[in-house]
Amino acid sequence: MTIETRTHNARILSSIAATVVALACGTNYVYSAWAPQFADKLHLSATESELIGLAGNLGMYSMGVPVGMFIDSRGPRPAVLAGAVLLGVGYLPLQRAYDAGQGSVPWLSLASFLTGLGGCMAFAAAVKTSALNWPHHRGTATAFPLAAFGLSAFFFALVSSIFFPGSPGKFLLLLSIGTFGMIFTGFFFLRVLPHASTYHAVPADPGMADSQELHRPGSQHSKLSRDPSEPGTSHEHDIATTTTTPSKPVHRDPSNPEELADGENPDLGPCRSVSAEHATRLAGSSPDEADERCSLLSQSTTTSSLAGEVLVQSSVDMDRSHRVDIRGWNLLRNFEFWQLFMIMGILSGIGLMTINNIGNDAAALWKHYDDSIDDKALVLHQQLHVSILSLGSFSGRLLSGVGSDFLVKVLHASRVWCLVIASVIFSLAQICALNVVNPHLLGFVSGFSGLGYGFLFGVFPSITAESFGIRGLSQNWGFMTLSPVISSNIFNLFYGLVLDAHSVVEADGKRRCEEGIECYRSAYVVTLSACGLGLVVTLWVIWHQAKMRLRETVGKGHAGE
Repeated sequence: MTIETRTHNARILSSIAATVVALACGTNYVYSAWAPQFADKLHLSATESELIGLAGNLGMYSMGVPVGMFIDSRGPRPAVLAGAVLLGVGYLPLQRAYDAGQGSVPWLSLASFLTGLGGCMAFAAAVKTSALNWPHHRGTATAFPLAAFGLSAFFFALVSSIFFPGSPGKFLLLLSIGTFGMIFTGFFFLRVLPHASTYHAVPADPGMADSQELHRPGSQHSKLSRDPSEPGTSHEHDIATTTTTPSKPVHRDPSNPEELADGENPDLGPCRSVSAEHATRLAGSSPDEADERCSLLSQSTTTSSLAGEVLVQSSVDMDRSHRVDIRGWNLLRNFEFWQLFMIMGILSGIGLMTINNIGNDAAALWKHYDDSIDDKALVLHQQLHVSILSLGSFSGRLLSGVGSDFLVKVLHASRVWCLVIASVIFSLAQICALNVVNPHLLGFVSGFSGLGYGFLFGVFPSITAESFGIRGLSQNWGFMTLSPVISSNIFNLFYGLVLDAHSVVEADGKRRCEEGIECYRSAYVVTLSACGLGLVVTLWVIWHQAKMRLRETVGKGHAGE
């Protein structure tokens, strides 16, 4: 077996490990499967229970930017290991508190925050590893961990319902041991393996075929200060350089370990053979930015400053995402960013309210519908709806990915239309929540909510890349995911206040609401109104984007005259 074959097999194994890691990272979405019983045993109000759940969301969504910077500078593997430890350590205090029947809300919130942060770190590392290992198939490679993340809640709810039915304490122990074990095991197989460059010189004039060819810089300029076993990390001296010479090009054999032993990362080859103009732009930026453009994100076609020489790649992508580069303060000053930030905040907040409280919905309806139902049966119903949410999210992510490509390539329409679909689906979910009084029909609420949430997060990274450029996607997406932190706090706390207002405190300190749909109806009236607002803003963004893109096209037309 050749080195190239072994490397290819190692990449496949690494992708499998990334999928397993991602499967353990979405456990925040299973919160509503154990939260109602957890709150009952610890005598927590609905608002206090919401605070614990929100702390997990805070850890997952608010830390996207620093986690991305950490992974870019240190590589994916340390983040995976840290994520495993944080998830295991985070769920353990929650399990201990449930068994003891008491616990401080701030302490429990901190533990929940650690579970969110651990999931964020390990998941981001898994996605980046998949993207780096398959530079020409990033969409397919990252689809597996993304889909596994959406299935995480379903997976753990299913395992719990089979082995620990009706036992929240054992379920929490499963989450602690299971997440740590899966991620820690995946750590040993999760590696970024180098690639050979696929760029080559194509002379515009056949007569120049032997006079100007692209030349990779010699080892004096191309050696990296990073560990060769960890491509994709950024260090102080990683600056792209350009050299063109009339001599013969340097050819490197990716299967020859001696040529890779000098510390050079072949996957960064295209970045070292860019045009002088492009290299100057990279060299003027930070090392993290240069590496982010070169290794994590899609490799773009650049034009040499020498006449007659064009650098091409077998799969060239010349769409808008490769022509624009808006990030940092420029992003925060961009009006389109705030439009999309608002849409993300509104729709994700609506989805997270149901995701975190579908267990409370089920408990309220079942206790009103059948007051003889026991806790064990109720837990199984709650886990069923968590599974439906998870499967809906999984389906929505796949449908929005395929659907957005169909919109762009076949209908020549904007991907933002997928957000319109998500708004409509969320509206259907809220309408169902306001009308379903039979708990057997609550699956429509959880199903539509999961599907809308999957549609939202399945297409939003692509929209972010197209709007602000693919080179800064990691940090821009980190900023974009701050919006759910704000909106989910508002919607979830309001839900808790509504539920508390309709609950009574029993002699044993437990809170109970037996009014059925009235226990939470007011919360869904607000989210239905928010759906209408999100739909209006989304349609306005489509109109505004079309207007701006037309202006860009006209401007380029005038510039070309």
